[in-house]
Amino acid sequence: MFQYCINRCNQQKGKSKDKQRKEVVTINTKYKDNWEETKERFVAWWNRSSTGRPLMRIVAKREKLLEELEEEKPFSSADDFHMDVAENIKRFRNFNRKYKMMAEAFPHFSINIGPGSMATYLGSKPEFTWDTVWYEDIARDGWDKIGRLRFDPGNYWWKRHINALKMARELSNEEFMVDIPDIIEGIDILSALRGPQQLCYDLMDMPEVVKDYIDQLDELYFKYYDPIYDIVKLIDGSSSYTAFDVWGPGKTAKVQCDFCVMMSPDHFREFVQPSLKKQCQQLDNSIFHLDGPGAIKHVDALMEIEELDALQWTPGAGQPDGGYEGWYCIYDKVKAAGKSLWIYISDGGPKDWVESATRIVRRYGADRLYLLFPAMNEADAKELLEIAERNWK
Repeated sequence: MFQYCINRCNQQKGKSKDKQRKEVVTINTKYKDNWEETKERFVAWWNRSSTGRPLMRIVAKREKLLEELEEEKPFSSADDFHMDVAENIKRFRNFNRKYKMMAEAFPHFSINIGPGSMATYLGSKPEFTWDTVWYEDIARDGWDKIGRLRFDPGNYWWKRHINALKMARELSNEEFMVDIPDIIEGIDILSALRGPQQLCYDLMDMPEVVKDYIDQLDELYFKYYDPIYDIVKLIDGSSSYTAFDVWGPGKTAKVQCDFCVMMSPDHFREFVQPSLKKQCQQLDNSIFHLDGPGAIKHVDALMEIEELDALQWTPGAGQPDGGYEGWYCIYDKVKAAGKSLWIYISDGGPKDWVESATRIVRRYGADRLYLLFPAMNEADAKELLEIAERNWK
């Protein structure tokens, strides 16, 4: 039986902060009945140590509704679709009434101003669509259009987002977590403000200006992150991050640089790596979102960041899922660096998912793996969990 002391200190090389954990009841068991065991496995995964079997996100459609569903009202606009807290929480509760959180799946609610809300806090106007949110490139005509980047507590979108998170936290009734939103950082925010094509030219024509703006964003990131964290954290100080199904004791975040597909490895090390290192040093739990084949060239540089705990791989549209053996070149480097892996397996059906996961576990072992699967029926979910408990240790 998997055992792990949640009060142990993290003494891994490269971590400057002591990670003592207290065992505290943090959410009730309405939608999650093995929360303490789930927390233990996540702590071990972040600490890059033994998890017994791999962590797994298994969501199963209940054979019988947990309770009556609430009536859902159509959204009147794309803005409401993203930002109407009460209606979105109603829909989230209905989802949990229909679906069961098994293994390390857990109930967590997101409210986002799209992927990169810091751009709006800094003056960019969001354009809501039903699929995503776009940001006005307010520095398109030159960096002098925005000057120095400053924390503005009176910014409309910052206040609106903070109030939405407070409302979500209030309405949660400790039945689920409210996520840290997709703030995003560094050069991806510069790309939103300036436009990716103009930023490419800036890297060559005015590198010192770009570095100065990255430094400004590094300084600002936690001025935004910390107040959000203080709103959504649980009583034990733990937090979850939007979209990536991760919980962690302390400050947890996904870090990224999608713009890196347009950068050389040398430019990545020069402009991005130092910023990521600073960010990871201030987080208790960090996971890098590697997006698409064009980003694979930067895995070596990422693995050089000792403070980075884990890597999340998104193959991209039209590509095979995370179980594809062609991606093992990424996983080999992550495992060799002693970091943890996040892999989504979705191609085919439940039998295909088991086969893909089995190949991965045979190659890499069970530890430091987090395997995520699409929603399935309860019978398939139980069979998958039984196979994992029996064979993936």
